[in-house]
Amino acid sequence: MRFRFIFCVGIYLSSFVLIGQGVFAEKHIEVSLRMVGHKVLLNAGDSTSRVMPIVKYGNQYRIEFESEFGFIPEDLVSTISDVMLQSNIDDRYIVEVEECTFKQIVYSFEKSKRASHNDLVACSVRYMQRGCYSLVFTFLDRSESPTKLTSEVESKADNDLLLPVSIGVIILFGIGIIGFVNLKKSSKADHLIELGKYRFDLRNAVLILKEQKTELTGKEADLLQLLYSSVNAPVKRETILNQVWGDEGNYIGRTLDVYISKLRNKLQADPTIKIVNIRGVGYKLVIDS
Repeated sequence: MRFRFIFCVGIYLSSFVLIGQGVFAEKHIEVSLRMVGHKVLLNAGDSTSRVMPIVKYGNQYRIEFESEFGFIPEDLVSTISDVMLQSNIDDRYIVEVEECTFKQIVYSFEKSKRASHNDLVACSVRYMQRGCYSLVFTFLDRSESPTKLTSEVESKADNDLLLPVSIGVIILFGIGIIGFVNLKKSSKADHLIELGKYRFDLRNAVLILKEQKTELTGKEADLLQLLYSSVNAPVKRETILNQVWGDEGNYIGRTLDVYISKLRNKLQADPTIKIVNIRGVGYKLVIDS
C-alpha cells in the first residue's frame, strides 16, 4: 500500500516537472537577487532598510532599494559573484549601477561564464559616494537555461525517460530518507574554523558567535583567513596585499587599514582575539589561549 502511494505521488509530481521548471527558475533568480541586495546593504552598514521587489523586463532584472547607500566597487563585484556562485546561476551577465534621479550608469561590470579571467571589471577600488542607486542585471545567455540546475532538468525533459526517472527518484527518496538523514548528521563541517569564541565559516564568509552570524565581504574573509594561517605570527604588509588583492595591491594599500578596522569591529565580542599592527612590518592575529 505504501509503495502504491509513493508510485502515485511520483506520477503526479512528474507530470508537473516541465510546467514548473520555468517558474522555479525565475523565482530562483529573484530570490538570489534579493540576497544580493541584502548583502549590498549590509556591506554599506545598513541592516534595517528594505530591498524592494525585483522588477523583471525581458532579460533584465532590477534591484531597487528603500534607502541610499555607498559602496566600494570591488566589494560589490565580490558580493554579487559569491551569491551567484552559491545560487548556481551560471550565465554570463552584466551588472549596471544606475543613479536614480537622472538614470545614468555610474558603474558596471561583466562576468563571463565559468571564466573569471575574461571578466570585465573597471575602477574596482574607487569608492562610490552615498546616493540612490539601482542594480540592473542583464543576462546575456537567455537562450540557455538560467541556472545549472534548470539546464540539467530541461535536458532530461527532451528525453522520453523523464517520467520513469522521476518516479524512480521519488521511490528511492521515500525508501532511503532515513539513511540520508543519518549520513547528513554524520558529515563533518570541515569548512568551519574555531577562532576564539567564534566559528569562522570559510564557505559562506560568516563569523558565528552562538546564534549570531556576522557576514564578511570576500576581501574581509580572505584577509582573516590569511592572518589565521599565521596566527600569533606577523604577516608582512606586502604579503597581505599580494595574496588578498593581487595585482591591485599597489593601488589599494591605503585601504588595508580600513579592512583591518572592519575586522576588528566584527571580532570585538571576543577580547581574546586581537589584530595587532606591527610597525614597519604588517599585522598579526593574536588569539590568547
